[in-house]
Amino acid sequence: MKAEFQTLYTEAGERLRNDPSAVPWDAYPRPHLRRKEWLNLNGFWEIETESGFKGRARVPFPLESPLSGYEGPIRYGEKLVYRRRFALPEGWKGKRILLNIGAVSGVFEVFVNEREAGAHRMPYQPISTDITELICEGENKLEIEFMNDLDPAYPYGKQKIKRGGMWYTPCSGLWQTVWIELVPEKHISDIECFQFGNEQKIYVYGAENGEIECEGENYPIENGVCRIGIDSPRLWSPEEPNLYEFTVRSGGDEVESYFAFRTVGVGEVNGKPRLLLNGKPYFFNGLLDQGYFSDGLWTPAEPEEYERDIMKMKSLGFNTLRKHIKVEPELFYYCCDKLGMAVFQDMVNNGKYGFFRDTLLPTLGITRLGDRARAKYGDPNTQEQFISSMNRTVMELRRHPSIVYWTIFNEGWGQFDADGAYECIRQLDGTRIIDSTSGWFHQKKTDVDSLHIYFKKLRLGKRHELPQVVSEFGGYVLKLPEHSFNLKKTFGYRLFSSRDAFVSTLRKLYLEEVVPLAEKGLSAAVYTQVSDVEDETNGILTYDRRVMKLAPEDMAGIAEALQEAVKK
Repeated sequence: MKAEFQTLYTEAGERLRNDPSAVPWDAYPRPHLRRKEWLNLNGFWEIETESGFKGRARVPFPLESPLSGYEGPIRYGEKLVYRRRFALPEGWKGKRILLNIGAVSGVFEVFVNEREAGAHRMPYQPISTDITELICEGENKLEIEFMNDLDPAYPYGKQKIKRGGMWYTPCSGLWQTVWIELVPEKHISDIECFQFGNEQKIYVYGAENGEIECEGENYPIENGVCRIGIDSPRLWSPEEPNLYEFTVRSGGDEVESYFAFRTVGVGEVNGKPRLLLNGKPYFFNGLLDQGYFSDGLWTPAEPEEYERDIMKMKSLGFNTLRKHIKVEPELFYYCCDKLGMAVFQDMVNNGKYGFFRDTLLPTLGITRLGDRARAKYGDPNTQEQFISSMNRTVMELRRHPSIVYWTIFNEGWGQFDADGAYECIRQLDGTRIIDSTSGWFHQKKTDVDSLHIYFKKLRLGKRHELPQVVSEFGGYVLKLPEHSFNLKKTFGYRLFSSRDAFVSTLRKLYLEEVVPLAEKGLSAAVYTQVSDVEDETNGILTYDRRVMKLAPEDMAGIAEALQEAVKK
C-alpha cells in the first residue's frame, strides 16, 4: 500500500543530512548585540527520556523533525534531558562566561556540572545566564531538562499532538541555537534604539560611559545613554532597507549593532483612513508566513533559508510577511531588516481552541461574541501567561525596523480582554500598528478593521473610520505530489489541477478584487501563503522549497497598481 506521508528535504537540509560532523546554524545568532568571541554548541547532543531511552538529537532542530536525527520515542507529558560536554576555548579561563539558549519548546531548567544555572518558562524567548562560577577546568557537562507536555496554558501556536489540516506536527526540545560567549567583568547586557525625529536615543544597558562609532563619527555614552543625530537620514522601507551599523565600546567590552529611521502610522488620504510608511500612504502587499520547513519544522536547515524565502517573495512584488502565531529566531528579523521585508508579527496563542466557538460560529456570521462572554473559556493563569509572553515578545522584537504591525488575537484563539491587551502593547510600543482581533470577534480598541475572507468576494469592513486590512485571503491550491508531505489528503480553499488556471485565477483575484478595494480604502492584504505546510498545499513555494509555483512575470504590474491605488 502506498505510504500516506513522505519525508521531504530542502537542498540545504540534504547537505546537512549528508554531513553529520557539520555544526548547524554556525552564524552568530543575536544580530543586535554581536560579539566576536563565542562558541557554538549546536550539533548532536545526548538525549535521555524519563522512561529510560537514551539516544541523540541534532540541535537546533525539534525532536520530531527529520534533521534532528532523533530515533527514540516522543511521549508528551514526559520529562527529557539534553546533555553535552564542552571545553572552553584557549584563553577563556578565568574570564566571565555567558550561556545563551535561543529557545526550548517547554518549561526547562539548566544545569552546568550538575549545579543549577537557570530556568525559563517562555517557549519562544531566549535566556542568557552567567555560568562563570559553575565552570571547571577541562571538560564541562551541560544539561537542559524540560517537560514536554504541550501545556495549553503556555503559547503553542499551530502545533497539535494529533496533527492534520491547519494543525501541524508539534515541535519538542531545543529548537534554536545554544552558545557561550566571553565577556569582561562589567559588560554590555543589551542595547535598545528609539527614534525621535532625526535622532536615535540609544540605551546601552550595563554600561555607564564609553562611545559609539557610527559612520566614521564617535558619539559619547553618558550614564548609559547615547544620542546620535543625523541630518536628512536615509529612511528604511522594503524598497530601500537602509540600516545604520554602529560599534559600542565601553570598558573592556565591544559589541556591534544597528538601527534604522522609519515611521509607521495612520492618516487620512483623500478622505480615507490609510496606513502610512514614512508619512506616505503605503500598501502592505503581504503573505501569510507560518515559519515551518519540511526537514527542520520550526527551524530551517540554515538561516540562509530565510533570505531565500524573502527574496523569492520580493521577486513576485510582495513587500510584507505576516509571521503567523510564531516567533522566529532573531536572524529571521535581521534578514527582513537588511533585505527589506515588512513584518506583521502575531502573538502566539495559548488556551484551548474550540471548533464550534472559534470557527463554526464565525463561518455562520456570528462574530460579535463579546470578550466578557468569552472569558469563561479561559482561566486566570492561562491569561496571565499570554500577557506575559505577549509583553516579552514586544520587548524582544521592537528593536527591528521591519516589524511594523502587531497582531494580538487570531480568529478568537485563546481570546480574552482584547481591549486590555491592546493597552498593554500600546504602553510598551507607541510606534506601530496594533491589530487586536485578526479575522473576527472584534472589540472596541484596535488601529485597523481586520477581516479574513476565503469563500466570498473580498470586501471592506464596516468600521469605515479605520484603515481596512484583509489579514487573510486566497489560499489557492496547486498540489505537486512529488513535493508534497501528505500524498492522500489536501487542505486549502480552492483547488487547481493546472498551473495555467492557478496563475490566471490568482491574477484575476488581485486585479479585479484587491486593486479596486485598495482604491476604495484597503491598506493591506495578506494572501495565504508563502509555502505549503504538511496537509496544506496552498503555498507559493512547495513545502521542500524546491519549486516556486509562481514566476515574477505572473505577478507583473500588480504591486505597482496597488501602490498607485492607495494614493487615490
